[in-house]
Amino acid sequence: MAAPDSAAFLRQLPPLHSPLWLAGGNLQTLYAKLLQSPPPAYRRELLPDSSGHERAAYDFIDADDADAPLVVLFHGLEGGSGSHYAVALMQEVAARGWHGVVAHFRSCGGVPAQKMYHSGDTPEVAHMLSLLAGRYRRIYAVGVSLGGNVLAKYLGEQGRLRQSTPLHAAAAVSAPLDLPAAGRTLEHGLPRLLYTRYFLSTLMPKVPHQPGLHIRSLADFDNAYTAPLNGFADKDDYYQRAAAKPWLPDIATPTLLLNAQNDPFLPGRFLPQEHEVSDSVYLLQPANGGHVGFVSGHGRGHLRWMPLAVLSFFDWQQKR
Repeated sequence: MAAPDSAAFLRQLPPLHSPLWLAGGNLQTLYAKLLQSPPPAYRRELLPDSSGHERAAYDFIDADDADAPLVVLFHGLEGGSGSHYAVALMQEVAARGWHGVVAHFRSCGGVPAQKMYHSGDTPEVAHMLSLLAGRYRRIYAVGVSLGGNVLAKYLGEQGRLRQSTPLHAAAAVSAPLDLPAAGRTLEHGLPRLLYTRYFLSTLMPKVPHQPGLHIRSLADFDNAYTAPLNGFADKDDYYQRAAAKPWLPDIATPTLLLNAQNDPFLPGRFLPQEHEVSDSVYLLQPANGGHVGFVSGHGRGHLRWMPLAVLSFFDWQQKR
């Protein structure tokens, strides 16, 4: 069951009011990118990945107070520190005087890598958090989309093994927790038409070309590359084994799962319910928001609602 005090937290959050003209999950998803602000002044470090053979990009925001909390962001598919959600979150982190870092998965952030990342790469998340735990006293983590699935799965694995994590609290935003359902959704209709070319335009240059192989969807890509390169039999085996949803009952770290019910990547009927999660999990499922959109306000709207909701959750956990 979900956290017994989740209602108390949810009551203190401001409601998400999308502009009246911004209707539908796809429009809310796509429009959010148009509200992007310039990225903050990051400081980049290249640190070893979990294999020790390659380096991954970490973009830091440093606070004046060395003892301030750290918020680490695990980005979505082909995202990074310049993504609209990363910029919005890190701007709010900096405004609070906290430390921030966007930890890029392998092959992202402009740093090439031999090995690709994937939706269930929990050893890499564990490695990244271990590196950061050596520098910061209090750490919160936010995973967005793919990064949210990896983070939630990692927390479930640690909980099932009764192992501690360096995190005081976490949040997964627009995570495709039911990967088989998300995979089927993105194979059809508007989701396939709107998002396939966008993702494949950067994914395909990262993998070796196979003559005669036609990649027309994300499922094709996962079947041809993601699955075999990471030890899965095929895309279906990958989606099943990498999905975070079966691990949600084992999460022991206070965790906010934020999903819009009109998310075109994972529609509301597939979202977890209270009986499917542990009592450390807080479910926040607004009717609107799309996939990592969460545009709020009037007129043009803004992207501050999601960062404020997540950071309010961390504040609330810190005070308890």
